[in-house]
Amino acid sequence: MPRYALKIEYHGQPFRGWQRQSDQPSVQQTLEEALHRIDPDAPPVFAAGRTDTGVHALGQVSHCDLARAWTPFRLMEALNAHLRPHPVAVVAAAQVGDDFHARFAAIERRYLFRLVSRRAPVTHDAGLVWQVRGALDPAVMRAAAKHLLGRHDFTTFRAAMCQAKSPVKTLDRLDIDAVSYPGGGTELRLTFAARSFLHNQVRSIVGTLERVGAGAWTPDEVRAALQARDRTACGPVCPPQGLYLTHVRYPRDPFGV
Repeated sequence: MPRYALKIEYHGQPFRGWQRQSDQPSVQQTLEEALHRIDPDAPPVFAAGRTDTGVHALGQVSHCDLARAWTPFRLMEALNAHLRPHPVAVVAAAQVGDDFHARFAAIERRYLFRLVSRRAPVTHDAGLVWQVRGALDPAVMRAAAKHLLGRHDFTTFRAAMCQAKSPVKTLDRLDIDAVSYPGGGTELRLTFAARSFLHNQVRSIVGTLERVGAGAWTPDEVRAALQARDRTACGPVCPPQGLYLTHVRYPRDPFGV
C-alpha cells in the first residue's frame, strides 16, 4: 500500500483533541472519515502530535496508507472536498516511503502560544488566543523562561495523567516576542521547540510565565518550581485556545519545502 504524508491545519475548538474518542468528535476521526470516502479499507492514520481539546494546528503532520496510488495534488483535493464543512484542511500531501512515520520519525516539534493582554474583549480572535486583562512584562517573562531551556526533569510542568515514560525533556527554544495587538493591547507570542513534549507541558509553562509577567511570581520562583519536581509547585495551567502546533521537522522534509 502506498504511504502518504499529510500536512494539516485545523481549528481545535469543535474537537475533543486529535485522538479518536468513543463518543466525542476528534480531528483523527474527521480525517479518517474523509479518507474512507476515497478508500473504505484505509487503516487508521498516525499523527506527529496528539493535540488536546481546543488546541489548533497550522502544521500537524499525519501519514496514511491507501490501496492505490494517488498524485499528491489529487489526494489533497479529494480529502479537502470530503472534509467540508469541518474546520480541517490538508494543505500539502506527499508520497513517502514505508519507513516514514509521522510520530516516530519526527525530530522536532514547534508550538506557538498567543497571549493577548488588553482590557477590551477580543472579537476577531475569540477562541484563537488566551486573553488576560492585566499588563504583562515580557522582559521578566524572558528572564524566567531562561531557567527552563535545556535538558531538565519537567515533572512540575507535567500533567498528572501524562503517559510519557520519563519526565526528562530537552527544551531547545522558548522565545517570547511582543507585538502590538490590533485595536489596542499587546500580543505575546511564545514559541517552543523540542523533540517532544510532555502532556500539558507547554500550557503549564505558559500559565506559570503569565504569573511572572503579571508580577505575582519572580523568575527565581520559576527556577525553584522546576527544581522541585513537584506538580503542586506549578503555576495555573492556561486554557488551550491560544496554542498551535505549527511545525514538525523530520530528517528529510517529506514535503520538499
